[in-house]
Amino acid sequence: MSGTASPDAAARAAELLGRVRSFVHAEILPKADHFDALPAAPTPESARLTEAGLANWWIPAEYGGAGVSLRDSVDIVSELSYGDAGFAFGSFLSILGTTMLQLCGEDSLVRPHLERMARQGGVLGILASEEQAGSELGRITTQYSRDGGKVVISGDKYFSTNTDAAELLLVVARDAADDAVFSVILVPRETAGVEIVKRWDMVGMRGSATYQVRMHDCVVPAEYCLRGNGLRNLEIGLNASRILIASTAIGLARQVRDLSMEYASVKQVHGAPLVRNAVFAGKLGQIEMLIDVMRNQCRAAAAEFDSYMAQADPASAMYRIGTLRSALAAKMYCGQAAWQVATIGSEMFGGLGYTHDHPIGKLVRDLRYVGLVEGGDDVVRDLLFTRYVVPTGKRR
Repeated sequence: MSGTASPDAAARAAELLGRVRSFVHAEILPKADHFDALPAAPTPESARLTEAGLANWWIPAEYGGAGVSLRDSVDIVSELSYGDAGFAFGSFLSILGTTMLQLCGEDSLVRPHLERMARQGGVLGILASEEQAGSELGRITTQYSRDGGKVVISGDKYFSTNTDAAELLLVVARDAADDAVFSVILVPRETAGVEIVKRWDMVGMRGSATYQVRMHDCVVPAEYCLRGNGLRNLEIGLNASRILIASTAIGLARQVRDLSMEYASVKQVHGAPLVRNAVFAGKLGQIEMLIDVMRNQCRAAAAEFDSYMAQADPASAMYRIGTLRSALAAKMYCGQAAWQVATIGSEMFGGLGYTHDHPIGKLVRDLRYVGLVEGGDDVVRDLLFTRYVVPTGKRR
C-alpha cells in the first residue's frame, strides 16, 4: 500500500475495480441465497476470485502483489459488498494480518507468507477476541510460555474469521512470565493443538465463516513472535480492517437504494408509480447523502493510513500513532449511517421488509454488522475519548 497514487497506479486500480465489478455481477449477485445459507468455507467463489487475479489486491508490489492503496480499496470493498457483504468480509479481512506481518515481522519470517498470498491467494486467521475479554483485549487469558527456542501457547479464542481455511494464524497472547507483556505469534494452521470448536451461526454476514477456536500446548519457534507489543501491533492492523469494514456499508447501502428504485418503478401509490412520490424521493435522497458521506469519510481515513504507510519508516510511524482517529470515526459513522439505511430500506418495502422472501431482509441483517465487529459503538466512543479527547494536544 502506498500514499498518493501515481497516474499509472490510479489506472491499474481503476482497471482492477472494473474487473471486480464484473466478477461480482457474474459470480456473487446471482447467488444471494447461497451466501445467506452459511455455505461451506472456503467457497468456490473464493477460489474463482483468486483464479481471476483479484484476491489480496492490497499486498505491496515488493511481495508480488497488486499494491492497491487502501483509498482505492474502499471502492473495491464497496463493489464486493454490493454482491455479498459476508463474501467481501472474508475476502478483505486478511489485511489486518498482512499489515501486522509487513510492519512488525522480520522480513525472512513474513516474506514467504506475503509472497504466497500474493501469488496463490488464501487468507489469514486472526485470533484475538475471547469470551470474557471481548473488546478489552488487555484482559485476554490466552498465554504463551518460553521453552528454550520455542513458545507454547494455550487458550480459547471466541470470534475468529477465516481460521479453518487459513494456512497461517496470528494469535494475540499474554506472556505467562509477565502478564503485562503481549505478543502476536504466528501459528501455522496445521500445528498440533489447534482445534476448531465450532463455526458460529451468524445472524448476518453468513457468507463469511467465523469460529470459536481452542489452542492446547501449541508449539512454534520463538522467532514466530512479531516485534513489539502485541496489542499495539493489533491496533495498527485494525486501522486498515476497520476502514474496510466501514466501506462495506457503502456497497450495502447502494444495493438498498437500487432495490428501492426497482420496486418504486412498479409499485403504485395513489394511482402513480412510487418513484414519483415525494416521501419516497426524500427517503432515497437521504440514502444517497449517506452513501456519499460514508464514501468520503472512508476514503479520507484510508488516505491518511496510506500516507503513514508511504513514509520512509512506516513501521515506526504507525507504531507511534497506533489507532487513527479517522479510522475510528469512519467505523462508527458508517455503522450508524448503515443502520439508518437499513431502517429506511426495510420500511420502504412494508411487510416484505420483515420477511426472508425479499432481499432487503438479508441486507438489513448484514448492515447491522458494521456497528458491531472490531469494536461496537461504545468501544469506539471510549477509544475516541481516551485517545483524542483526554490528551489536550491531540484535540483538533
